[in-house]
Amino acid sequence: MKKIDRIQLAEMIRERYQKSRKKEQTKILDEFVAITGLHRKSAVRLLSSSEMSEMLSSKPNSRQIYDDAVKETLIVLWEASDRICGKRLKAIIPVLLESLEGHQRLKLDATVRERVLSISARAIDRLLRSVRSPAGSPKRKRPVYRTRAQVAVKTFADWADTAPGHLEMDFVAHCGGSLSGSFIHSLVVTDVDSGWTEAAALLMREQSMVVEGVDGLRKRLPIPILGINCDNDSTFINESVTNYCDEKNIVFTRSRPYRKNDQAWIEQKNGAVVRRFVGYARFSGSVAGQTLSHLYHDLRLFVNYFQPSFKLQGK
Repeated sequence: MKKIDRIQLAEMIRERYQKSRKKEQTKILDEFVAITGLHRKSAVRLLSSSEMSEMLSSKPNSRQIYDDAVKETLIVLWEASDRICGKRLKAIIPVLLESLEGHQRLKLDATVRERVLSISARAIDRLLRSVRSPAGSPKRKRPVYRTRAQVAVKTFADWADTAPGHLEMDFVAHCGGSLSGSFIHSLVVTDVDSGWTEAAALLMREQSMVVEGVDGLRKRLPIPILGINCDNDSTFINESVTNYCDEKNIVFTRSRPYRKNDQAWIEQKNGAVVRRFVGYARFSGSVAGQTLSHLYHDLRLFVNYFQPSFKLQGK
């Protein structure tokens, strides 16, 4: 029953209800509850009240209502931050808003600006839901190789209180869906403590090129490398890589087979950084390799300096 109908019905029977004896009031109340669907206590208050303003008062919605201006502003900020999630966008809004206003890219009303700055991460995700693409990244299978017994194993539980300089390393194959022939691989490393991420394009997947790629990334990292953890790829688990780590006093470890959680930090960056900007197309040859190298040279600045990051605190 609609609210106005309940009010009209209550107005019709209120006087009879108030003048009746208790037993008769109970019968009237039972009928009123059955017809209106109200809770019994609400019905008693409604029939006992003499003021229409008190009838069926609805609780105001405590959730803040954001208008179209706030949503449009959030879309601009979301696009400028490379479409990051609500939690990360919430963290960068004050700096990003000030920058866009300083460069005359945004001019907001004081009320709208205040609402944008005070909006929660959950509200951001809700307002941006309609403009986000629902398509997700397809899951891809990777070949698994036998490990070397002499390389120590490091699991996800061993990363607690890790100091800066301990990296996870992985390959991203730019094969376009087919592993046949020659194609470029991206060698990706990420610092577990800080989230700092670097990538290098390798023309082929070969152990000497892995050593060369790691050495190049080591010179670009802002912190010295203390340890490297990789999966069980034979291109990583070999004498060339282990000898290089011994020479540079780098602790070399591997994850367990079939346990991607052991390398959760680098697996996240493979998708959030490399796949996001390069995609799943096939790339091969020196020209494509040089192009990816130029991209990674600029991308490292954007990802590491201009985008906030967060890590899982508990599960």
